[in-house]
Amino acid sequence: GVSVLEKKNLGRIVQIIGPVLDVSFPPGKMPNIYNALVVKGRDTVGQPINVTCEVQQLLGNNRVRAVAMSATDGLMRGMEVIDTGAPLSVPVGGATLGRIFNVLGEPVDNLGPVDTRTTSPIHRSAPAFIQLDTKLSIFETGIKVVDLLAPYRRGGKIGLFGGAGVGKTVLIMELINNIAKAHGGVSVFGGVGERTREGNDLYMEMKESGVINEQNIAESKVALVYGQMNEPPGARMRVGLTALTMAEYFRDVNEQDVLLFIDNIFRFVQAGSEVSALLGRMPSAVGYQPTLSTEMGTLQERITSTKEGSITSIQAVYVPADDLTDPAPATTFAHLDATTVLSRGLAAKGIYPAVDPLDSTSTMLQPRIVGEEHYETAQRVKQ
Repeated sequence: GVSVLEKKNLGRIVQIIGPVLDVSFPPGKMPNIYNALVVKGRDTVGQPINVTCEVQQLLGNNRVRAVAMSATDGLMRGMEVIDTGAPLSVPVGGATLGRIFNVLGEPVDNLGPVDTRTTSPIHRSAPAFIQLDTKLSIFETGIKVVDLLAPYRRGGKIGLFGGAGVGKTVLIMELINNIAKAHGGVSVFGGVGERTREGNDLYMEMKESGVINEQNIAESKVALVYGQMNEPPGARMRVGLTALTMAEYFRDVNEQDVLLFIDNIFRFVQAGSEVSALLGRMPSAVGYQPTLSTEMGTLQERITSTKEGSITSIQAVYVPADDLTDPAPATTFAHLDATTVLSRGLAAKGIYPAVDPLDSTSTMLQPRIVGEEHYETAQRVKQ
């Protein structure tokens, strides 16, 4: 792959501010926005450096501003930068099942290389209006309290609210297990800026439950993509798109129903706000990035049902300081079809899943969708 890269545009680093770098290119050879740039070279002690960045802004004066996807330690001004001429591309399809990837689509589970014959760029536009599937159907989870009181929409987006230790991860495990067993469906799990230990726990539990089949990895039902708390903001900002791209392939090409888990959607916003000021944008409400709703919209609008298949997305939402009016959760709410609220009180009593029947909501709980009997039963249970 290197020989192909060397013929491409070459630029040079002119400024480094934390995870953000400015690169100058020859006149008329500017990379496009969202192109991947690669910095290859050696640092001061002779260690090889290989950092991938993504172009975020064209500054004029033949310069671009890019965000690094890995640590920028050891980079120096004057280093050569290669414009790959395309956005970041990640492996998709059956080869991704049972494996763990980072934001660049590189396997990080020490199980050898992944078949990269089919790859997809992580940036693409949302499906056109005409391709969307509008019929309302219920997504059966097999978890009774959810299906009765706050049913999920097939191809919908569900917010999962709950503090630490009330069972978000266990609920996610159960859903992955149920969709694998009942529908033969596949799931993609995107760990965005959460604890590495929890990612590891999830992986171990998947192996135990057989969702990841260690004997025959191709029989697995889930692909895992991690960009955890220890990663630079560039990686946390894009890892959600990496997971989404893998899910889109299962939907569009394999025409399957896919479950996409994002844990945690708030960290996606948080990473965006970390680099926003460094990119020279004026901060907006509560210090968030001014592009908050645009960034959220570009991600969320790609998660939808088309005539080919559906992506049903379950997103854990962290609510900073339990303030639901904070711009980050407030922007997220606009996109959700249903919410599942987990309550600490129920968890403390040992009632699992600790779903709060009164706080959890769903747009699907209407007599014309679920039928009179289901609706009446749900209302009586709530009373």
